[in-house]
Amino acid sequence: MKMVTAIVKPFKLDDVREALSEIGVQGITVTEVKGFGRQKGHTELYRGAEYVVDFLPKIKVEAAVPDELVEQVIDAVSKAANTGKIGDGKIFVFNIEQAIRIRTGETGTDAL
Repeated sequence: MKMVTAIVKPFKLDDVREALSEIGVQGITVTEVKGFGRQKGHTELYRGAEYVVDFLPKIKVEAAVPDELVEQVIDAVSKAANTGKIGDGKIFVFNIEQAIRIRTGETGTDAL
């Protein structure tokens, strides 16, 4: 089992959710986060004053998936979140040692 974590632009959330649903991912966790990568934020003009926005709003999408779905998930998220512009995001893949569904006690991939 793997945990696939994707950091994407907020307006791409619906596209990513739909792409994951189409390939059979049953559950995702979504978190509003702030951060920056290579773009290092940007400057904005507000009421005549210029200020630097260091942390840009992003969305973190997490999905626990069986090993056989990992490549499909990466491909689906990459295509759905891509705008071709800087700041499109990143995808991280982590190993999951154990998963337990609290309600039924199911373990492993059955718990996903």
